[in-house]
Amino acid sequence: MDSRGICGTLFIFLVILIPYYRYYPLIERKDLISMIDTGDTAWVLISAALVFIMTPGLAFFYGGMVRSKNVLTTIMQSFFIVAMISVEWVLIGYTMTFGADINGFIGSLDKLGLAGVGLNVLENGTIPELAFVAFQCMFAVITPALITGAFAERMKFAAFAVFILLWAVFIYNPMAHWVWGGGFLAELGALDFAGGLVIHILSGVSGLTLCILLGKRKGYGHTAMIPHNLPMTVLGATLLWFGWFGFNAGSALGANALAANAFVTSQAAAAAATVSWVLAEWKFNGKPTILGAASGCVAGLVAITPAAGFVAPLPSVIIGLVGGVVCFFAVAVLKEKLGYDDALDAFGVHGIGGTWGAVATGLWATTEINPDGANGLLFGETHLFTAQLVSIVVAYALAIAGTYVLYKIVAALMETRASEAEELTGLDIVEHGERGYARSVMTGSPMLGSFEDSSEMLANTVMSINAQKG
Repeated sequence: MDSRGICGTLFIFLVILIPYYRYYPLIERKDLISMIDTGDTAWVLISAALVFIMTPGLAFFYGGMVRSKNVLTTIMQSFFIVAMISVEWVLIGYTMTFGADINGFIGSLDKLGLAGVGLNVLENGTIPELAFVAFQCMFAVITPALITGAFAERMKFAAFAVFILLWAVFIYNPMAHWVWGGGFLAELGALDFAGGLVIHILSGVSGLTLCILLGKRKGYGHTAMIPHNLPMTVLGATLLWFGWFGFNAGSALGANALAANAFVTSQAAAAAATVSWVLAEWKFNGKPTILGAASGCVAGLVAITPAAGFVAPLPSVIIGLVGGVVCFFAVAVLKEKLGYDDALDAFGVHGIGGTWGAVATGLWATTEINPDGANGLLFGETHLFTAQLVSIVVAYALAIAGTYVLYKIVAALMETRASEAEELTGLDIVEHGERGYARSVMTGSPMLGSFEDSSEMLANTVMSINAQKG
């Protein structure tokens, strides 16, 4: 299936959808307007914009870590996901996630194409449902974008687009319904304030599964594959940190004390994880790096995400400290021992960090912070901790099995992996016909390319010397 086939399929879907669409005019009814809190609405809309900027931030974060011949491909994947998944969310994603519950497994199609949403106030809330739609849309967008870090530099664009669309529909939407839409995990009592289970475990484990199915990049483990632009990565990490305040504090769905708590716990955990990652790296590798600091802050934000609105500030520091160390060793030790090519550490940071965060929620959550939550193991109750463990297992199982099945379907329809020659050339040229940087023709060789090649040659020399010493 080529790009024309994909567009044709979407067009047919829209044609089928239109007759079933029920339009509700946006009439300003006094009974609805009086129930809407303008402050809460403003905060949720601002938070939606903050979460939106996280996906371009992720594009920079990932883009700086790949080789220069793949920078545009990496950025394009995140940018295209913003557009594609936004359309999917409006058409079918929202109703699958937040439509009327069907036996605890999926939402009904009663809100297909956002039919009937209009100016309705969110149930048990103080904001228009459309504000909630916008906010949750940004969550649906960034989740599959996180996966792209695992298979960077080797997946063909058409296969990527089809896989991501199927993944959003058949993996993300059901899991989000199970946890946030009144599904069976919500009934079980699982807590996930802003997406540790739904977003980070799901994307990280799916990324690991996909990178194993695709296979390693040519030369992985023998050739140094160093980041080509660390300032770009730091810029991306900064945008992620900034946007994460909307991600976590916005999940309070109001400008209130709970939002303030989530804001502070997010900052505390991110800062603590930055410190602990850098210290662990310094001890383990002998030098503190800016890449380690950037990775550490993201690891801390991942770890606190499910707990941000359920724990107090002091436990959030502990969650961040542990998260930084655990994720560092997942990236620096576990990946090397097991030999998988998770190119930009989607699993090491998001899968492992999200798992730790879900467990930590079961330890430190307290109803003193959020009366709508539950007390964790350290507050004398066991039910929440058990529910968290069950939910983690469910998330892992769905991510592994679902990703495997969807990948096999896509692989049966089209070529998924770049060839060795295409990989050596770089996917920017092969897939998109573009270069990320200006090149010199005066000497017959690219200036930036030769600089990057010489850097990799130096790194490879160091690797060879270390191997000989070993």
